[in-house]
Amino acid sequence: MDLSEIVKQLSPSLTLKISAKAKTMKSNGIPVIDFSVGEPDFPTPEHVKEAGIQAIRDNFTGYTQNDGIPDLKDAIIQRLIQDDALSFSPDEILISAGAKMSLYLAMAAALNPGDEVIIPAPYWVSYPEQVRLTGAVPVIVHTEESSEFILLPEQLEAALTSKTRAIIINNPSNPSGAAYETDQLRAILEIAHRNKLLIIADEIYSQITYEGYRFVRSLNIMPETRAHTVLIDGASKAYSMTGWRIGYAAGPATLIGGMKRIQGHTTSNPVSISQKAAVAAFRGDQRHLVVRVREFQERRDFLLASLAQIPGVSVCVPKGAFYLFPNVSKLFGRSAAGHTMKTAMDICDYLLETAHVALVPGEGFGAPNNIRLSFATSMENLREGMTRIQKALTDLV
Repeated sequence: MDLSEIVKQLSPSLTLKISAKAKTMKSNGIPVIDFSVGEPDFPTPEHVKEAGIQAIRDNFTGYTQNDGIPDLKDAIIQRLIQDDALSFSPDEILISAGAKMSLYLAMAAALNPGDEVIIPAPYWVSYPEQVRLTGAVPVIVHTEESSEFILLPEQLEAALTSKTRAIIINNPSNPSGAAYETDQLRAILEIAHRNKLLIIADEIYSQITYEGYRFVRSLNIMPETRAHTVLIDGASKAYSMTGWRIGYAAGPATLIGGMKRIQGHTTSNPVSISQKAAVAAFRGDQRHLVVRVREFQERRDFLLASLAQIPGVSVCVPKGAFYLFPNVSKLFGRSAAGHTMKTAMDICDYLLETAHVALVPGEGFGAPNNIRLSFATSMENLREGMTRIQKALTDLV
């Protein structure tokens, strides 16, 4: 059976591919340390788990409103008021099966075939593929390590055409951990506003930021963009609920209504049990976030110090998320153990096969000189993994 032309254009998720290979090796008894996975290693908070269990006991296991239960919408609305002084009505909120689904629904509801969507690189692997699924065209704008992977206003201006319909702004960023200062983001938003672009603000890592950086939502920086901004966030990263699959979109009622219609014909509704658990997450005590972010920062700082000891490797200091994105291009052309390093993929293959450490090559993120290292794992794993990486990369000649 032949596949659709759109599906033929799609690339498989490199992060999922690497993670699957690492899991297979582990199941075969190989002691792989996995730095490829983009999910917190902390458990879901106990009160959140209990809320999910209680939902099962209460037989809350049927279909719900297709755009999310009122209690969860209200919990998110109150969270946005309390944390960000942003006010939304229920018809401006959509709950879906993860932030990834919210992103796709926003694109599917707003884009037409041939529309162009500006995506700064390095980018999260699914952005270009989701754009392609709608028949629209991803326009990749490569940012520079020298500017800490921040999109510059002149780069955005140069990428605009008569077909430009939207821009995706991931702040803080996966894979680089880059995050915009207020003035930097305002300059980008002013151009987007002037050109009436749909602003897809993926802020799923908004609660995971480090000392010296203060995150501000794009809508707080330029409230006048409200009519053409959709905010994407969720429970996965901050509350360690990746498998529960709860994300949300907050935006103009017309767009949210279109997304709701698509969801009604695809997943019907988010998981009932997960929605009850997410109510507890958004309404509950938020102090655990401070503790977890502090631990993430300790891990980040350890890795930065460790990578600094490897000749030929450079890395920008991430301001948010839980990834490092080192540049390994100075290692290209070197060899060891029958492996020659021509690409970042070669380096990741070499590290997985010889050092048994799984990382993700930058090719999947639009940055072929880099590799992504997730520090959403224990300090014990980080120490052992970095010992292996340092030895393997130092062995290259």
